[in-house]
Amino acid sequence: MLRTKNHTHSNRTIIKCAKVVILNKKTLKIVVIGLALALIILQFIRPDQNNPAINVADTLESTTSVPEDVAAILKRSCNDCHSNTTGYPWYAQVSPFSWLLDDHIREGRNELNLSVWGTYETHSKVKKLEEICEQVQSAAMPLPSYLWIHRDAALREGEVKLLCDWAEQEKRSVLEQ
Repeated sequence: MLRTKNHTHSNRTIIKCAKVVILNKKTLKIVVIGLALALIILQFIRPDQNNPAINVADTLESTTSVPEDVAAILKRSCNDCHSNTTGYPWYAQVSPFSWLLDDHIREGRNELNLSVWGTYETHSKVKKLEEICEQVQSAAMPLPSYLWIHRDAALREGEVKLLCDWAEQEKRSVLEQ
């Protein structure tokens, strides 16, 4: 008799566990389908990817002496986030990555926009030139997350010094004006 009771109790436990597993599979299926639908819907809600108009007279290149090697570094490693000439990659078309990218670009342009360099006051230019050097020396820029996909944007040996030397020289030039 004892054996039968334990056997019956054991069967009930197995049935309860099976119901829980089935319920968990149903719940998991509903969650996965819900997430997939949400991701599909999010594809229709994306930020604008328009570059603002550029007044060539206000750009860094038009208002400042930028040697070719420095200009090449700025174009390769900085312009996508710090100018109005952003080249949007394929993943900028996929939400939620498009939102993250949009946020980085807006923040980057807010901190330093090479397309409107000529509109900055003298004290702002001096501060931004100092910050350029600080950011590249500390490897805060280009953003490490940007470098995951844009490996060519990584600063090469000697480029940090080149940028800092140029920034220091340009700072002196700005202060003399």
